[in-house]
Amino acid sequence: MGAGKTSVGRELGARMRCRFVDLDDVVVEAAGKSIPRIFAEEGEAGFREREKLALMMILQSLQAESTVIALGGGAYVQPEIHEVIRRALIPTVFLDARVDTLLERCQREGKKRPLAQDENHFRQLYDARRSGYMRAEHRVETAGKSVAAIVSEIIDRLGWCNEIPEVPQSR
Repeated sequence: MGAGKTSVGRELGARMRCRFVDLDDVVVEAAGKSIPRIFAEEGEAGFREREKLALMMILQSLQAESTVIALGGGAYVQPEIHEVIRRALIPTVFLDARVDTLLERCQREGKKRPLAQDENHFRQLYDARRSGYMRAEHRVETAGKSVAAIVSEIIDRLGWCNEIPEVPQSR
């Protein structure tokens, strides 16, 4: 939460001339209700199940169109989701920042985030998830950088030029 996944993902998609999808938006659209409402009515387990199903739907459409996907803060650390991404050979990037920076960004946004309502809980969640995030193939420090600078660094790290590589077709 607060790492800049949506802002960076949207810019990366635009720069690479490909589709951008925010997993949280797909979950909200499919559920017909907000993330806070999903958490209130179905709990985190219900949200995570919806998240997994939404990701599977997105991955099925990858063969048709190159896509940058912004995963929710807890998605990548879910074992099933991590395994699906790993098997699909999708490059992964962890947008990293200090927990104080992330918390400040979340508070500045003013969005209601069910898992960021309490500072102590937010810090515990960050500590619990960090080792999972570190499994990403690439780590980009975001503090003090513009979205454009972060996107340029991702493009360099992935070895992309101004276009995204072809998506492998399954046979």
